[in-house]
Amino acid sequence: MRYQNVSLPAIAYELAPVVVQTSELEQRLAPLWNKLRFPSGQLESLTGIRERRWWEPNYSVAQGAITAGRRALTDCGMTGKDIDVLIYAGVCREYFEPATACHVADALKVHSGAAVHDISNACLGVLNGMVDIANRIELGQARAGLVVSCESARDVIDLAIERLNVNPTMDFFVQNLATLTGGSGAVGVLLVDRRYYASLGGPRLIGGAVQTAPQFHHLCRWGIEKLQGIGLSEFMTTDAVGVLKHGVDLGLRTWLTFLERVGWMKDQVDRVICHQIGTTHRETILKTLGLDLTRDFSTFPFLGNIGTVSLPLTAALAAERGFLKSGDRVGFLGIGSGLNCMMLGLEW
Repeated sequence: MRYQNVSLPAIAYELAPVVVQTSELEQRLAPLWNKLRFPSGQLESLTGIRERRWWEPNYSVAQGAITAGRRALTDCGMTGKDIDVLIYAGVCREYFEPATACHVADALKVHSGAAVHDISNACLGVLNGMVDIANRIELGQARAGLVVSCESARDVIDLAIERLNVNPTMDFFVQNLATLTGGSGAVGVLLVDRRYYASLGGPRLIGGAVQTAPQFHHLCRWGIEKLQGIGLSEFMTTDAVGVLKHGVDLGLRTWLTFLERVGWMKDQVDRVICHQIGTTHRETILKTLGLDLTRDFSTFPFLGNIGTVSLPLTAALAAERGFLKSGDRVGFLGIGSGLNCMMLGLEW
């Protein structure tokens, strides 16, 4: 995929207000920790995450998306009436139907001729939404589009802790380790046709590449299951070793395709923003791609894994802190359950 006319004048975000230390989770997991004789600090050592943020109980993910989306519009002096496409791309949604995007579009007063829908693709949702809008811009179907997302990890982690304390085994802990890395937050990404909105500036989307390995769709699952005597219950389970091994293999394949598609050499990539998982994944994938750690900006130590929100929120923070500078060639390196991988190139 290649683009000529797409820019990103705003990546806005909303941080969840409740800071949860990893040490607090360990304290709540005392029965498991005592049974397996884990030392204090083991969870942070395994993940590299010292804290994450959660919404208050029963917080509406639509409201988080509305707040972030409105901020992106305000930053550019725009309103919902300027938006031709509104996409909600979170894993967490208000209902099975209607699309959470409808709730957001109503609150932002998006005009009635706009395309309004959800996209769901695990942690790649926001990147998929960006590509959807970029394609419409290139085809002349839209001049401006907004991707929003809001993720919430509180409920699924609370449930995981409850189950781990009832079943304090090493195998069950390994299956739920990735769940314990979850954080919460919201993001709004505005994409525009730079021929019509030249004054807004912003990074230019150059292109990207996609590669998939759907034979590994079973490695990471989050959903609803029916339990005998209990009824429907939320669950999340991850084969962390399998995800790392096959995800890194897929990442390398995507990286090589990405460089070819955007016409860059590896040493011409000034900065990268990766999906935020943890220390082991970060170090392994960057080493495999031949990238020095100094080219990457990470937020997982203090925000955890916020699913679809992680990569764009990290990019916004990197820009705010001067890590991303005008003229930089930046790679957005995304991977999600499925397994799916997408990498996008931008000129900042």
